[in-house]
Amino acid sequence: MGGKKKTTAAVLAGPETPLPRMARVRVRCETLRIEDVRRAVEQEWERTGLTARVQPGQTIAIGCGSRGISRIVPVVAAVVQALQACGARPFLFPAMGSHGAATAEGQRRVLEEYGLTETAVGCPIKSTLETETLGTLEDGTTVHCDRYAAEADGIVLVNRIKPHTNFHGPVESGIVKMMCIGMGKLRGAEALHRHGFGAFDRLLPRTARFIMSRLPFLFGLGLVENACHETALLEIIPAERLIEREEILLGRARELMGRLLFDRLDVLVIDEIGKNISGSGFDPNISGRNSRFIPWSGPEINKIVLLDLTEESHGNAVGLGHADIITARLYDKVDLEATYTNAVTASYLDGASIPVIMNSDREAIRLAVRTVVPGREPEACRLVRIKNTNELTDILVSKSLLEEVERHPDMELVSLDEPWRFDKSGRLIHPLFQAAAPGAGAA
Repeated sequence: MGGKKKTTAAVLAGPETPLPRMARVRVRCETLRIEDVRRAVEQEWERTGLTARVQPGQTIAIGCGSRGISRIVPVVAAVVQALQACGARPFLFPAMGSHGAATAEGQRRVLEEYGLTETAVGCPIKSTLETETLGTLEDGTTVHCDRYAAEADGIVLVNRIKPHTNFHGPVESGIVKMMCIGMGKLRGAEALHRHGFGAFDRLLPRTARFIMSRLPFLFGLGLVENACHETALLEIIPAERLIEREEILLGRARELMGRLLFDRLDVLVIDEIGKNISGSGFDPNISGRNSRFIPWSGPEINKIVLLDLTEESHGNAVGLGHADIITARLYDKVDLEATYTNAVTASYLDGASIPVIMNSDREAIRLAVRTVVPGREPEACRLVRIKNTNELTDILVSKSLLEEVERHPDMELVSLDEPWRFDKSGRLIHPLFQAAAPGAGAA
């Protein structure tokens, strides 16, 4: 386990426990897709007639910062060009709350990792954790805004609109949330999170209206993705229609998102989790798992196994506490400070809890199969393996699920025999997800 304490519980996985035979399945993906996002932005700009709202010489702050958005660089570059064509002087600023280790340089680095560099988008990046206080809500909550954005002549936000991982409401994860929490930096995020996610369905629209009444917010650019993680819809929304339109686009995002097409599973194996995949590491809207205080819906899953943490997460493993078993490989990558900062800011600490740790992928999966229902034959185990909760079109399923696959119009059997393969250290390998390593052999 690298420099961390090695578990002595390897025997608990039951070396003799066989794993169920697997099949490869392809899940149908919604075909709605925008081929040329730059042209789509140009068409939206023309449709909305926003040129009249931008004056030559004005500074326009463009907020970005959400993870894993498809084709975000050409979208933002097209917005920059549209503003520059009006004679404005746009700049990017990170609108990501406490992310990037809650430092100005860390947040700039996050944008650059998304490809949002000054060269790529054609304008400067200004990053600070300093905020301006805009006032207080009726309940006394202080509302903050990034200092550079507050000083600009106009503000634009670019974000994906999708279901949130911790609450349901008329608006969830999107432009409104970025305005209230992302643009508020650490202080603003903490102030709103003190209310708890249960209040967000009412708190976010109210806070957004408060902010727009005090700042020159021009428009938001909302993106909706399909189940294949491709841009399906793109819309420029003027300030006066923001909340109304975001609610409608959220509904479309919910219809288009990927999902596991099984109501009940014994084991779900997830190859990787990470902040670039979901704010919760792996999306509760897919797994049905969330903080114990948050009522949620989704498939009923007995055991969830997590194998790895993405490099893009920089050690932030928030959400791992919603699983049952993790590998030593994942645990060795956990940066407790980054993980705890995220969990504390959100006020839900169980997402940072540490599940049972097993030395290898093989041991972790065998432990899950062994402990689902004592005495049940492994071949009867209802098991699904996915790469991550963003990529659900190619999956592996145990043969006990094949009858359901055959009955479902959106699932297609691709290969009937997909053996489990591990390298000498017990690390799982499969050509569906990654190239086979030398020395790999069937389990």
